[in-house]
Amino acid sequence: MKKSFRLLVLLFFVFQLTAGYSWGTTGHRVVAEIAERNLSKKAKKEIKKLIGNQKLAYWANWPDFIKSDPSWKFADSWHYINLAGDLDRVSFDMALEQSTDENLYKKALYLIEELKTKDLPLAKKQQYLYFIIHLIGDAHQPLHIGREEDLGGNRIKVEWFRKPTNLHSVWDSSLIDFDKYSFTEYAEVLDIHNKQYNQNLTKGSFADWIFDSYMLSNKIYDGAEQGDALSFKYHFDYKYDLENQLLKGGLRLAKILNQIFQ
Repeated sequence: MKKSFRLLVLLFFVFQLTAGYSWGTTGHRVVAEIAERNLSKKAKKEIKKLIGNQKLAYWANWPDFIKSDPSWKFADSWHYINLAGDLDRVSFDMALEQSTDENLYKKALYLIEELKTKDLPLAKKQQYLYFIIHLIGDAHQPLHIGREEDLGGNRIKVEWFRKPTNLHSVWDSSLIDFDKYSFTEYAEVLDIHNKQYNQNLTKGSFADWIFDSYMLSNKIYDGAEQGDALSFKYHFDYKYDLENQLLKGGLRLAKILNQIFQ
């Protein structure tokens, strides 16, 4: 009886850990899946040399999984960039350039250039690829372009259908979870537009794309306050913003990979 009880307790905690982690991974897998659907033949061939037949989505969350390894602690700050709210474009660009080298913007630019290096060791090239897949996803989660004082919305405590959470988690997982798609289903229903439409979404520089997410983050900050009870109305108000970010993230990741592996 005691063994059975211990097993049930163990299974319960494994489930809780999986449930707490799994939906947070979906957005990254959607971005990776959309990117894979839009890779050039040359990029597919070169990426296959690095990861074999495995899909990009498999590696999309590797940079989050390795956070449990203390030797990777130095990379925690690569997943976000903190900026003051409501900056105009000139001030925003100045803030980007004056920011530390250890943030999402600067590190993604560095990794992109490194991946173009022909003599980069295989293991390093694989790791850098995993990070680019992930960081471009992070760049399109608006609260990863958030504010230092509230840790990108993590300190803004809200309810989601009466369950305590925070604003960052709502955007990481709750909104995506609401529609109950798998990551492949989500990619399928979002990546439906013609070539010209997709090309319009990938215009501009990486700084332009970060600014795009930053403007949405300002809207999100204006749309919720500490203690708000969020539910159907919030989902209705932000569903298409969320889906546009997932689509943009996937198409823009594909553009970056196509340029790296041309």
